[in-house]
Amino acid sequence: MDAQFLLQLVQAAVVVIGVGFAAYELRKYREERNREAALELVHTFQTPEFAKALLIVCGLPDGLSKAEIEAHAGEDFYLVYGMVTTWESIGILVHRGEMSIDLVDDFFSGPILLSWRKLQGYFFDQRRETDRETWGEWFQWLAERFAEREAATPP
Repeated sequence: MDAQFLLQLVQAAVVVIGVGFAAYELRKYREERNREAALELVHTFQTPEFAKALLIVCGLPDGLSKAEIEAHAGEDFYLVYGMVTTWESIGILVHRGEMSIDLVDDFFSGPILLSWRKLQGYFFDQRRETDRETWGEWFQWLAERFAEREAATPP
């Protein structure tokens, strides 16, 4: 075995070790990012305003129109709308792969599905009124993904 062959073996080993280390660090980074996302999700729920919005939505009958939802929520409608924008943002993040659907499922699948069931009339009316089909599209998309998941595997 000559020196040049031995040097090539060492170089190959260094490259393999370097690639392995990079893969390990990337996995650690993703795990840390998922942990941070989980903590942020928990903090989202830990506000009195968010809890009140969810209680308002839970108290709504199914099948209400936009006007009926606004009237039922009254002056607290802004809290409901704030909650909905959270669902919309999470939908975008999941769709783009920035947040794991499994993580969101563990924390929010029930509230998201319930919120969509109760509030879909608001968005359908809003879309008609504004001639803009994108109102609440990511919220709807996310609710549909969870409905599909629950159809395949019960919650």
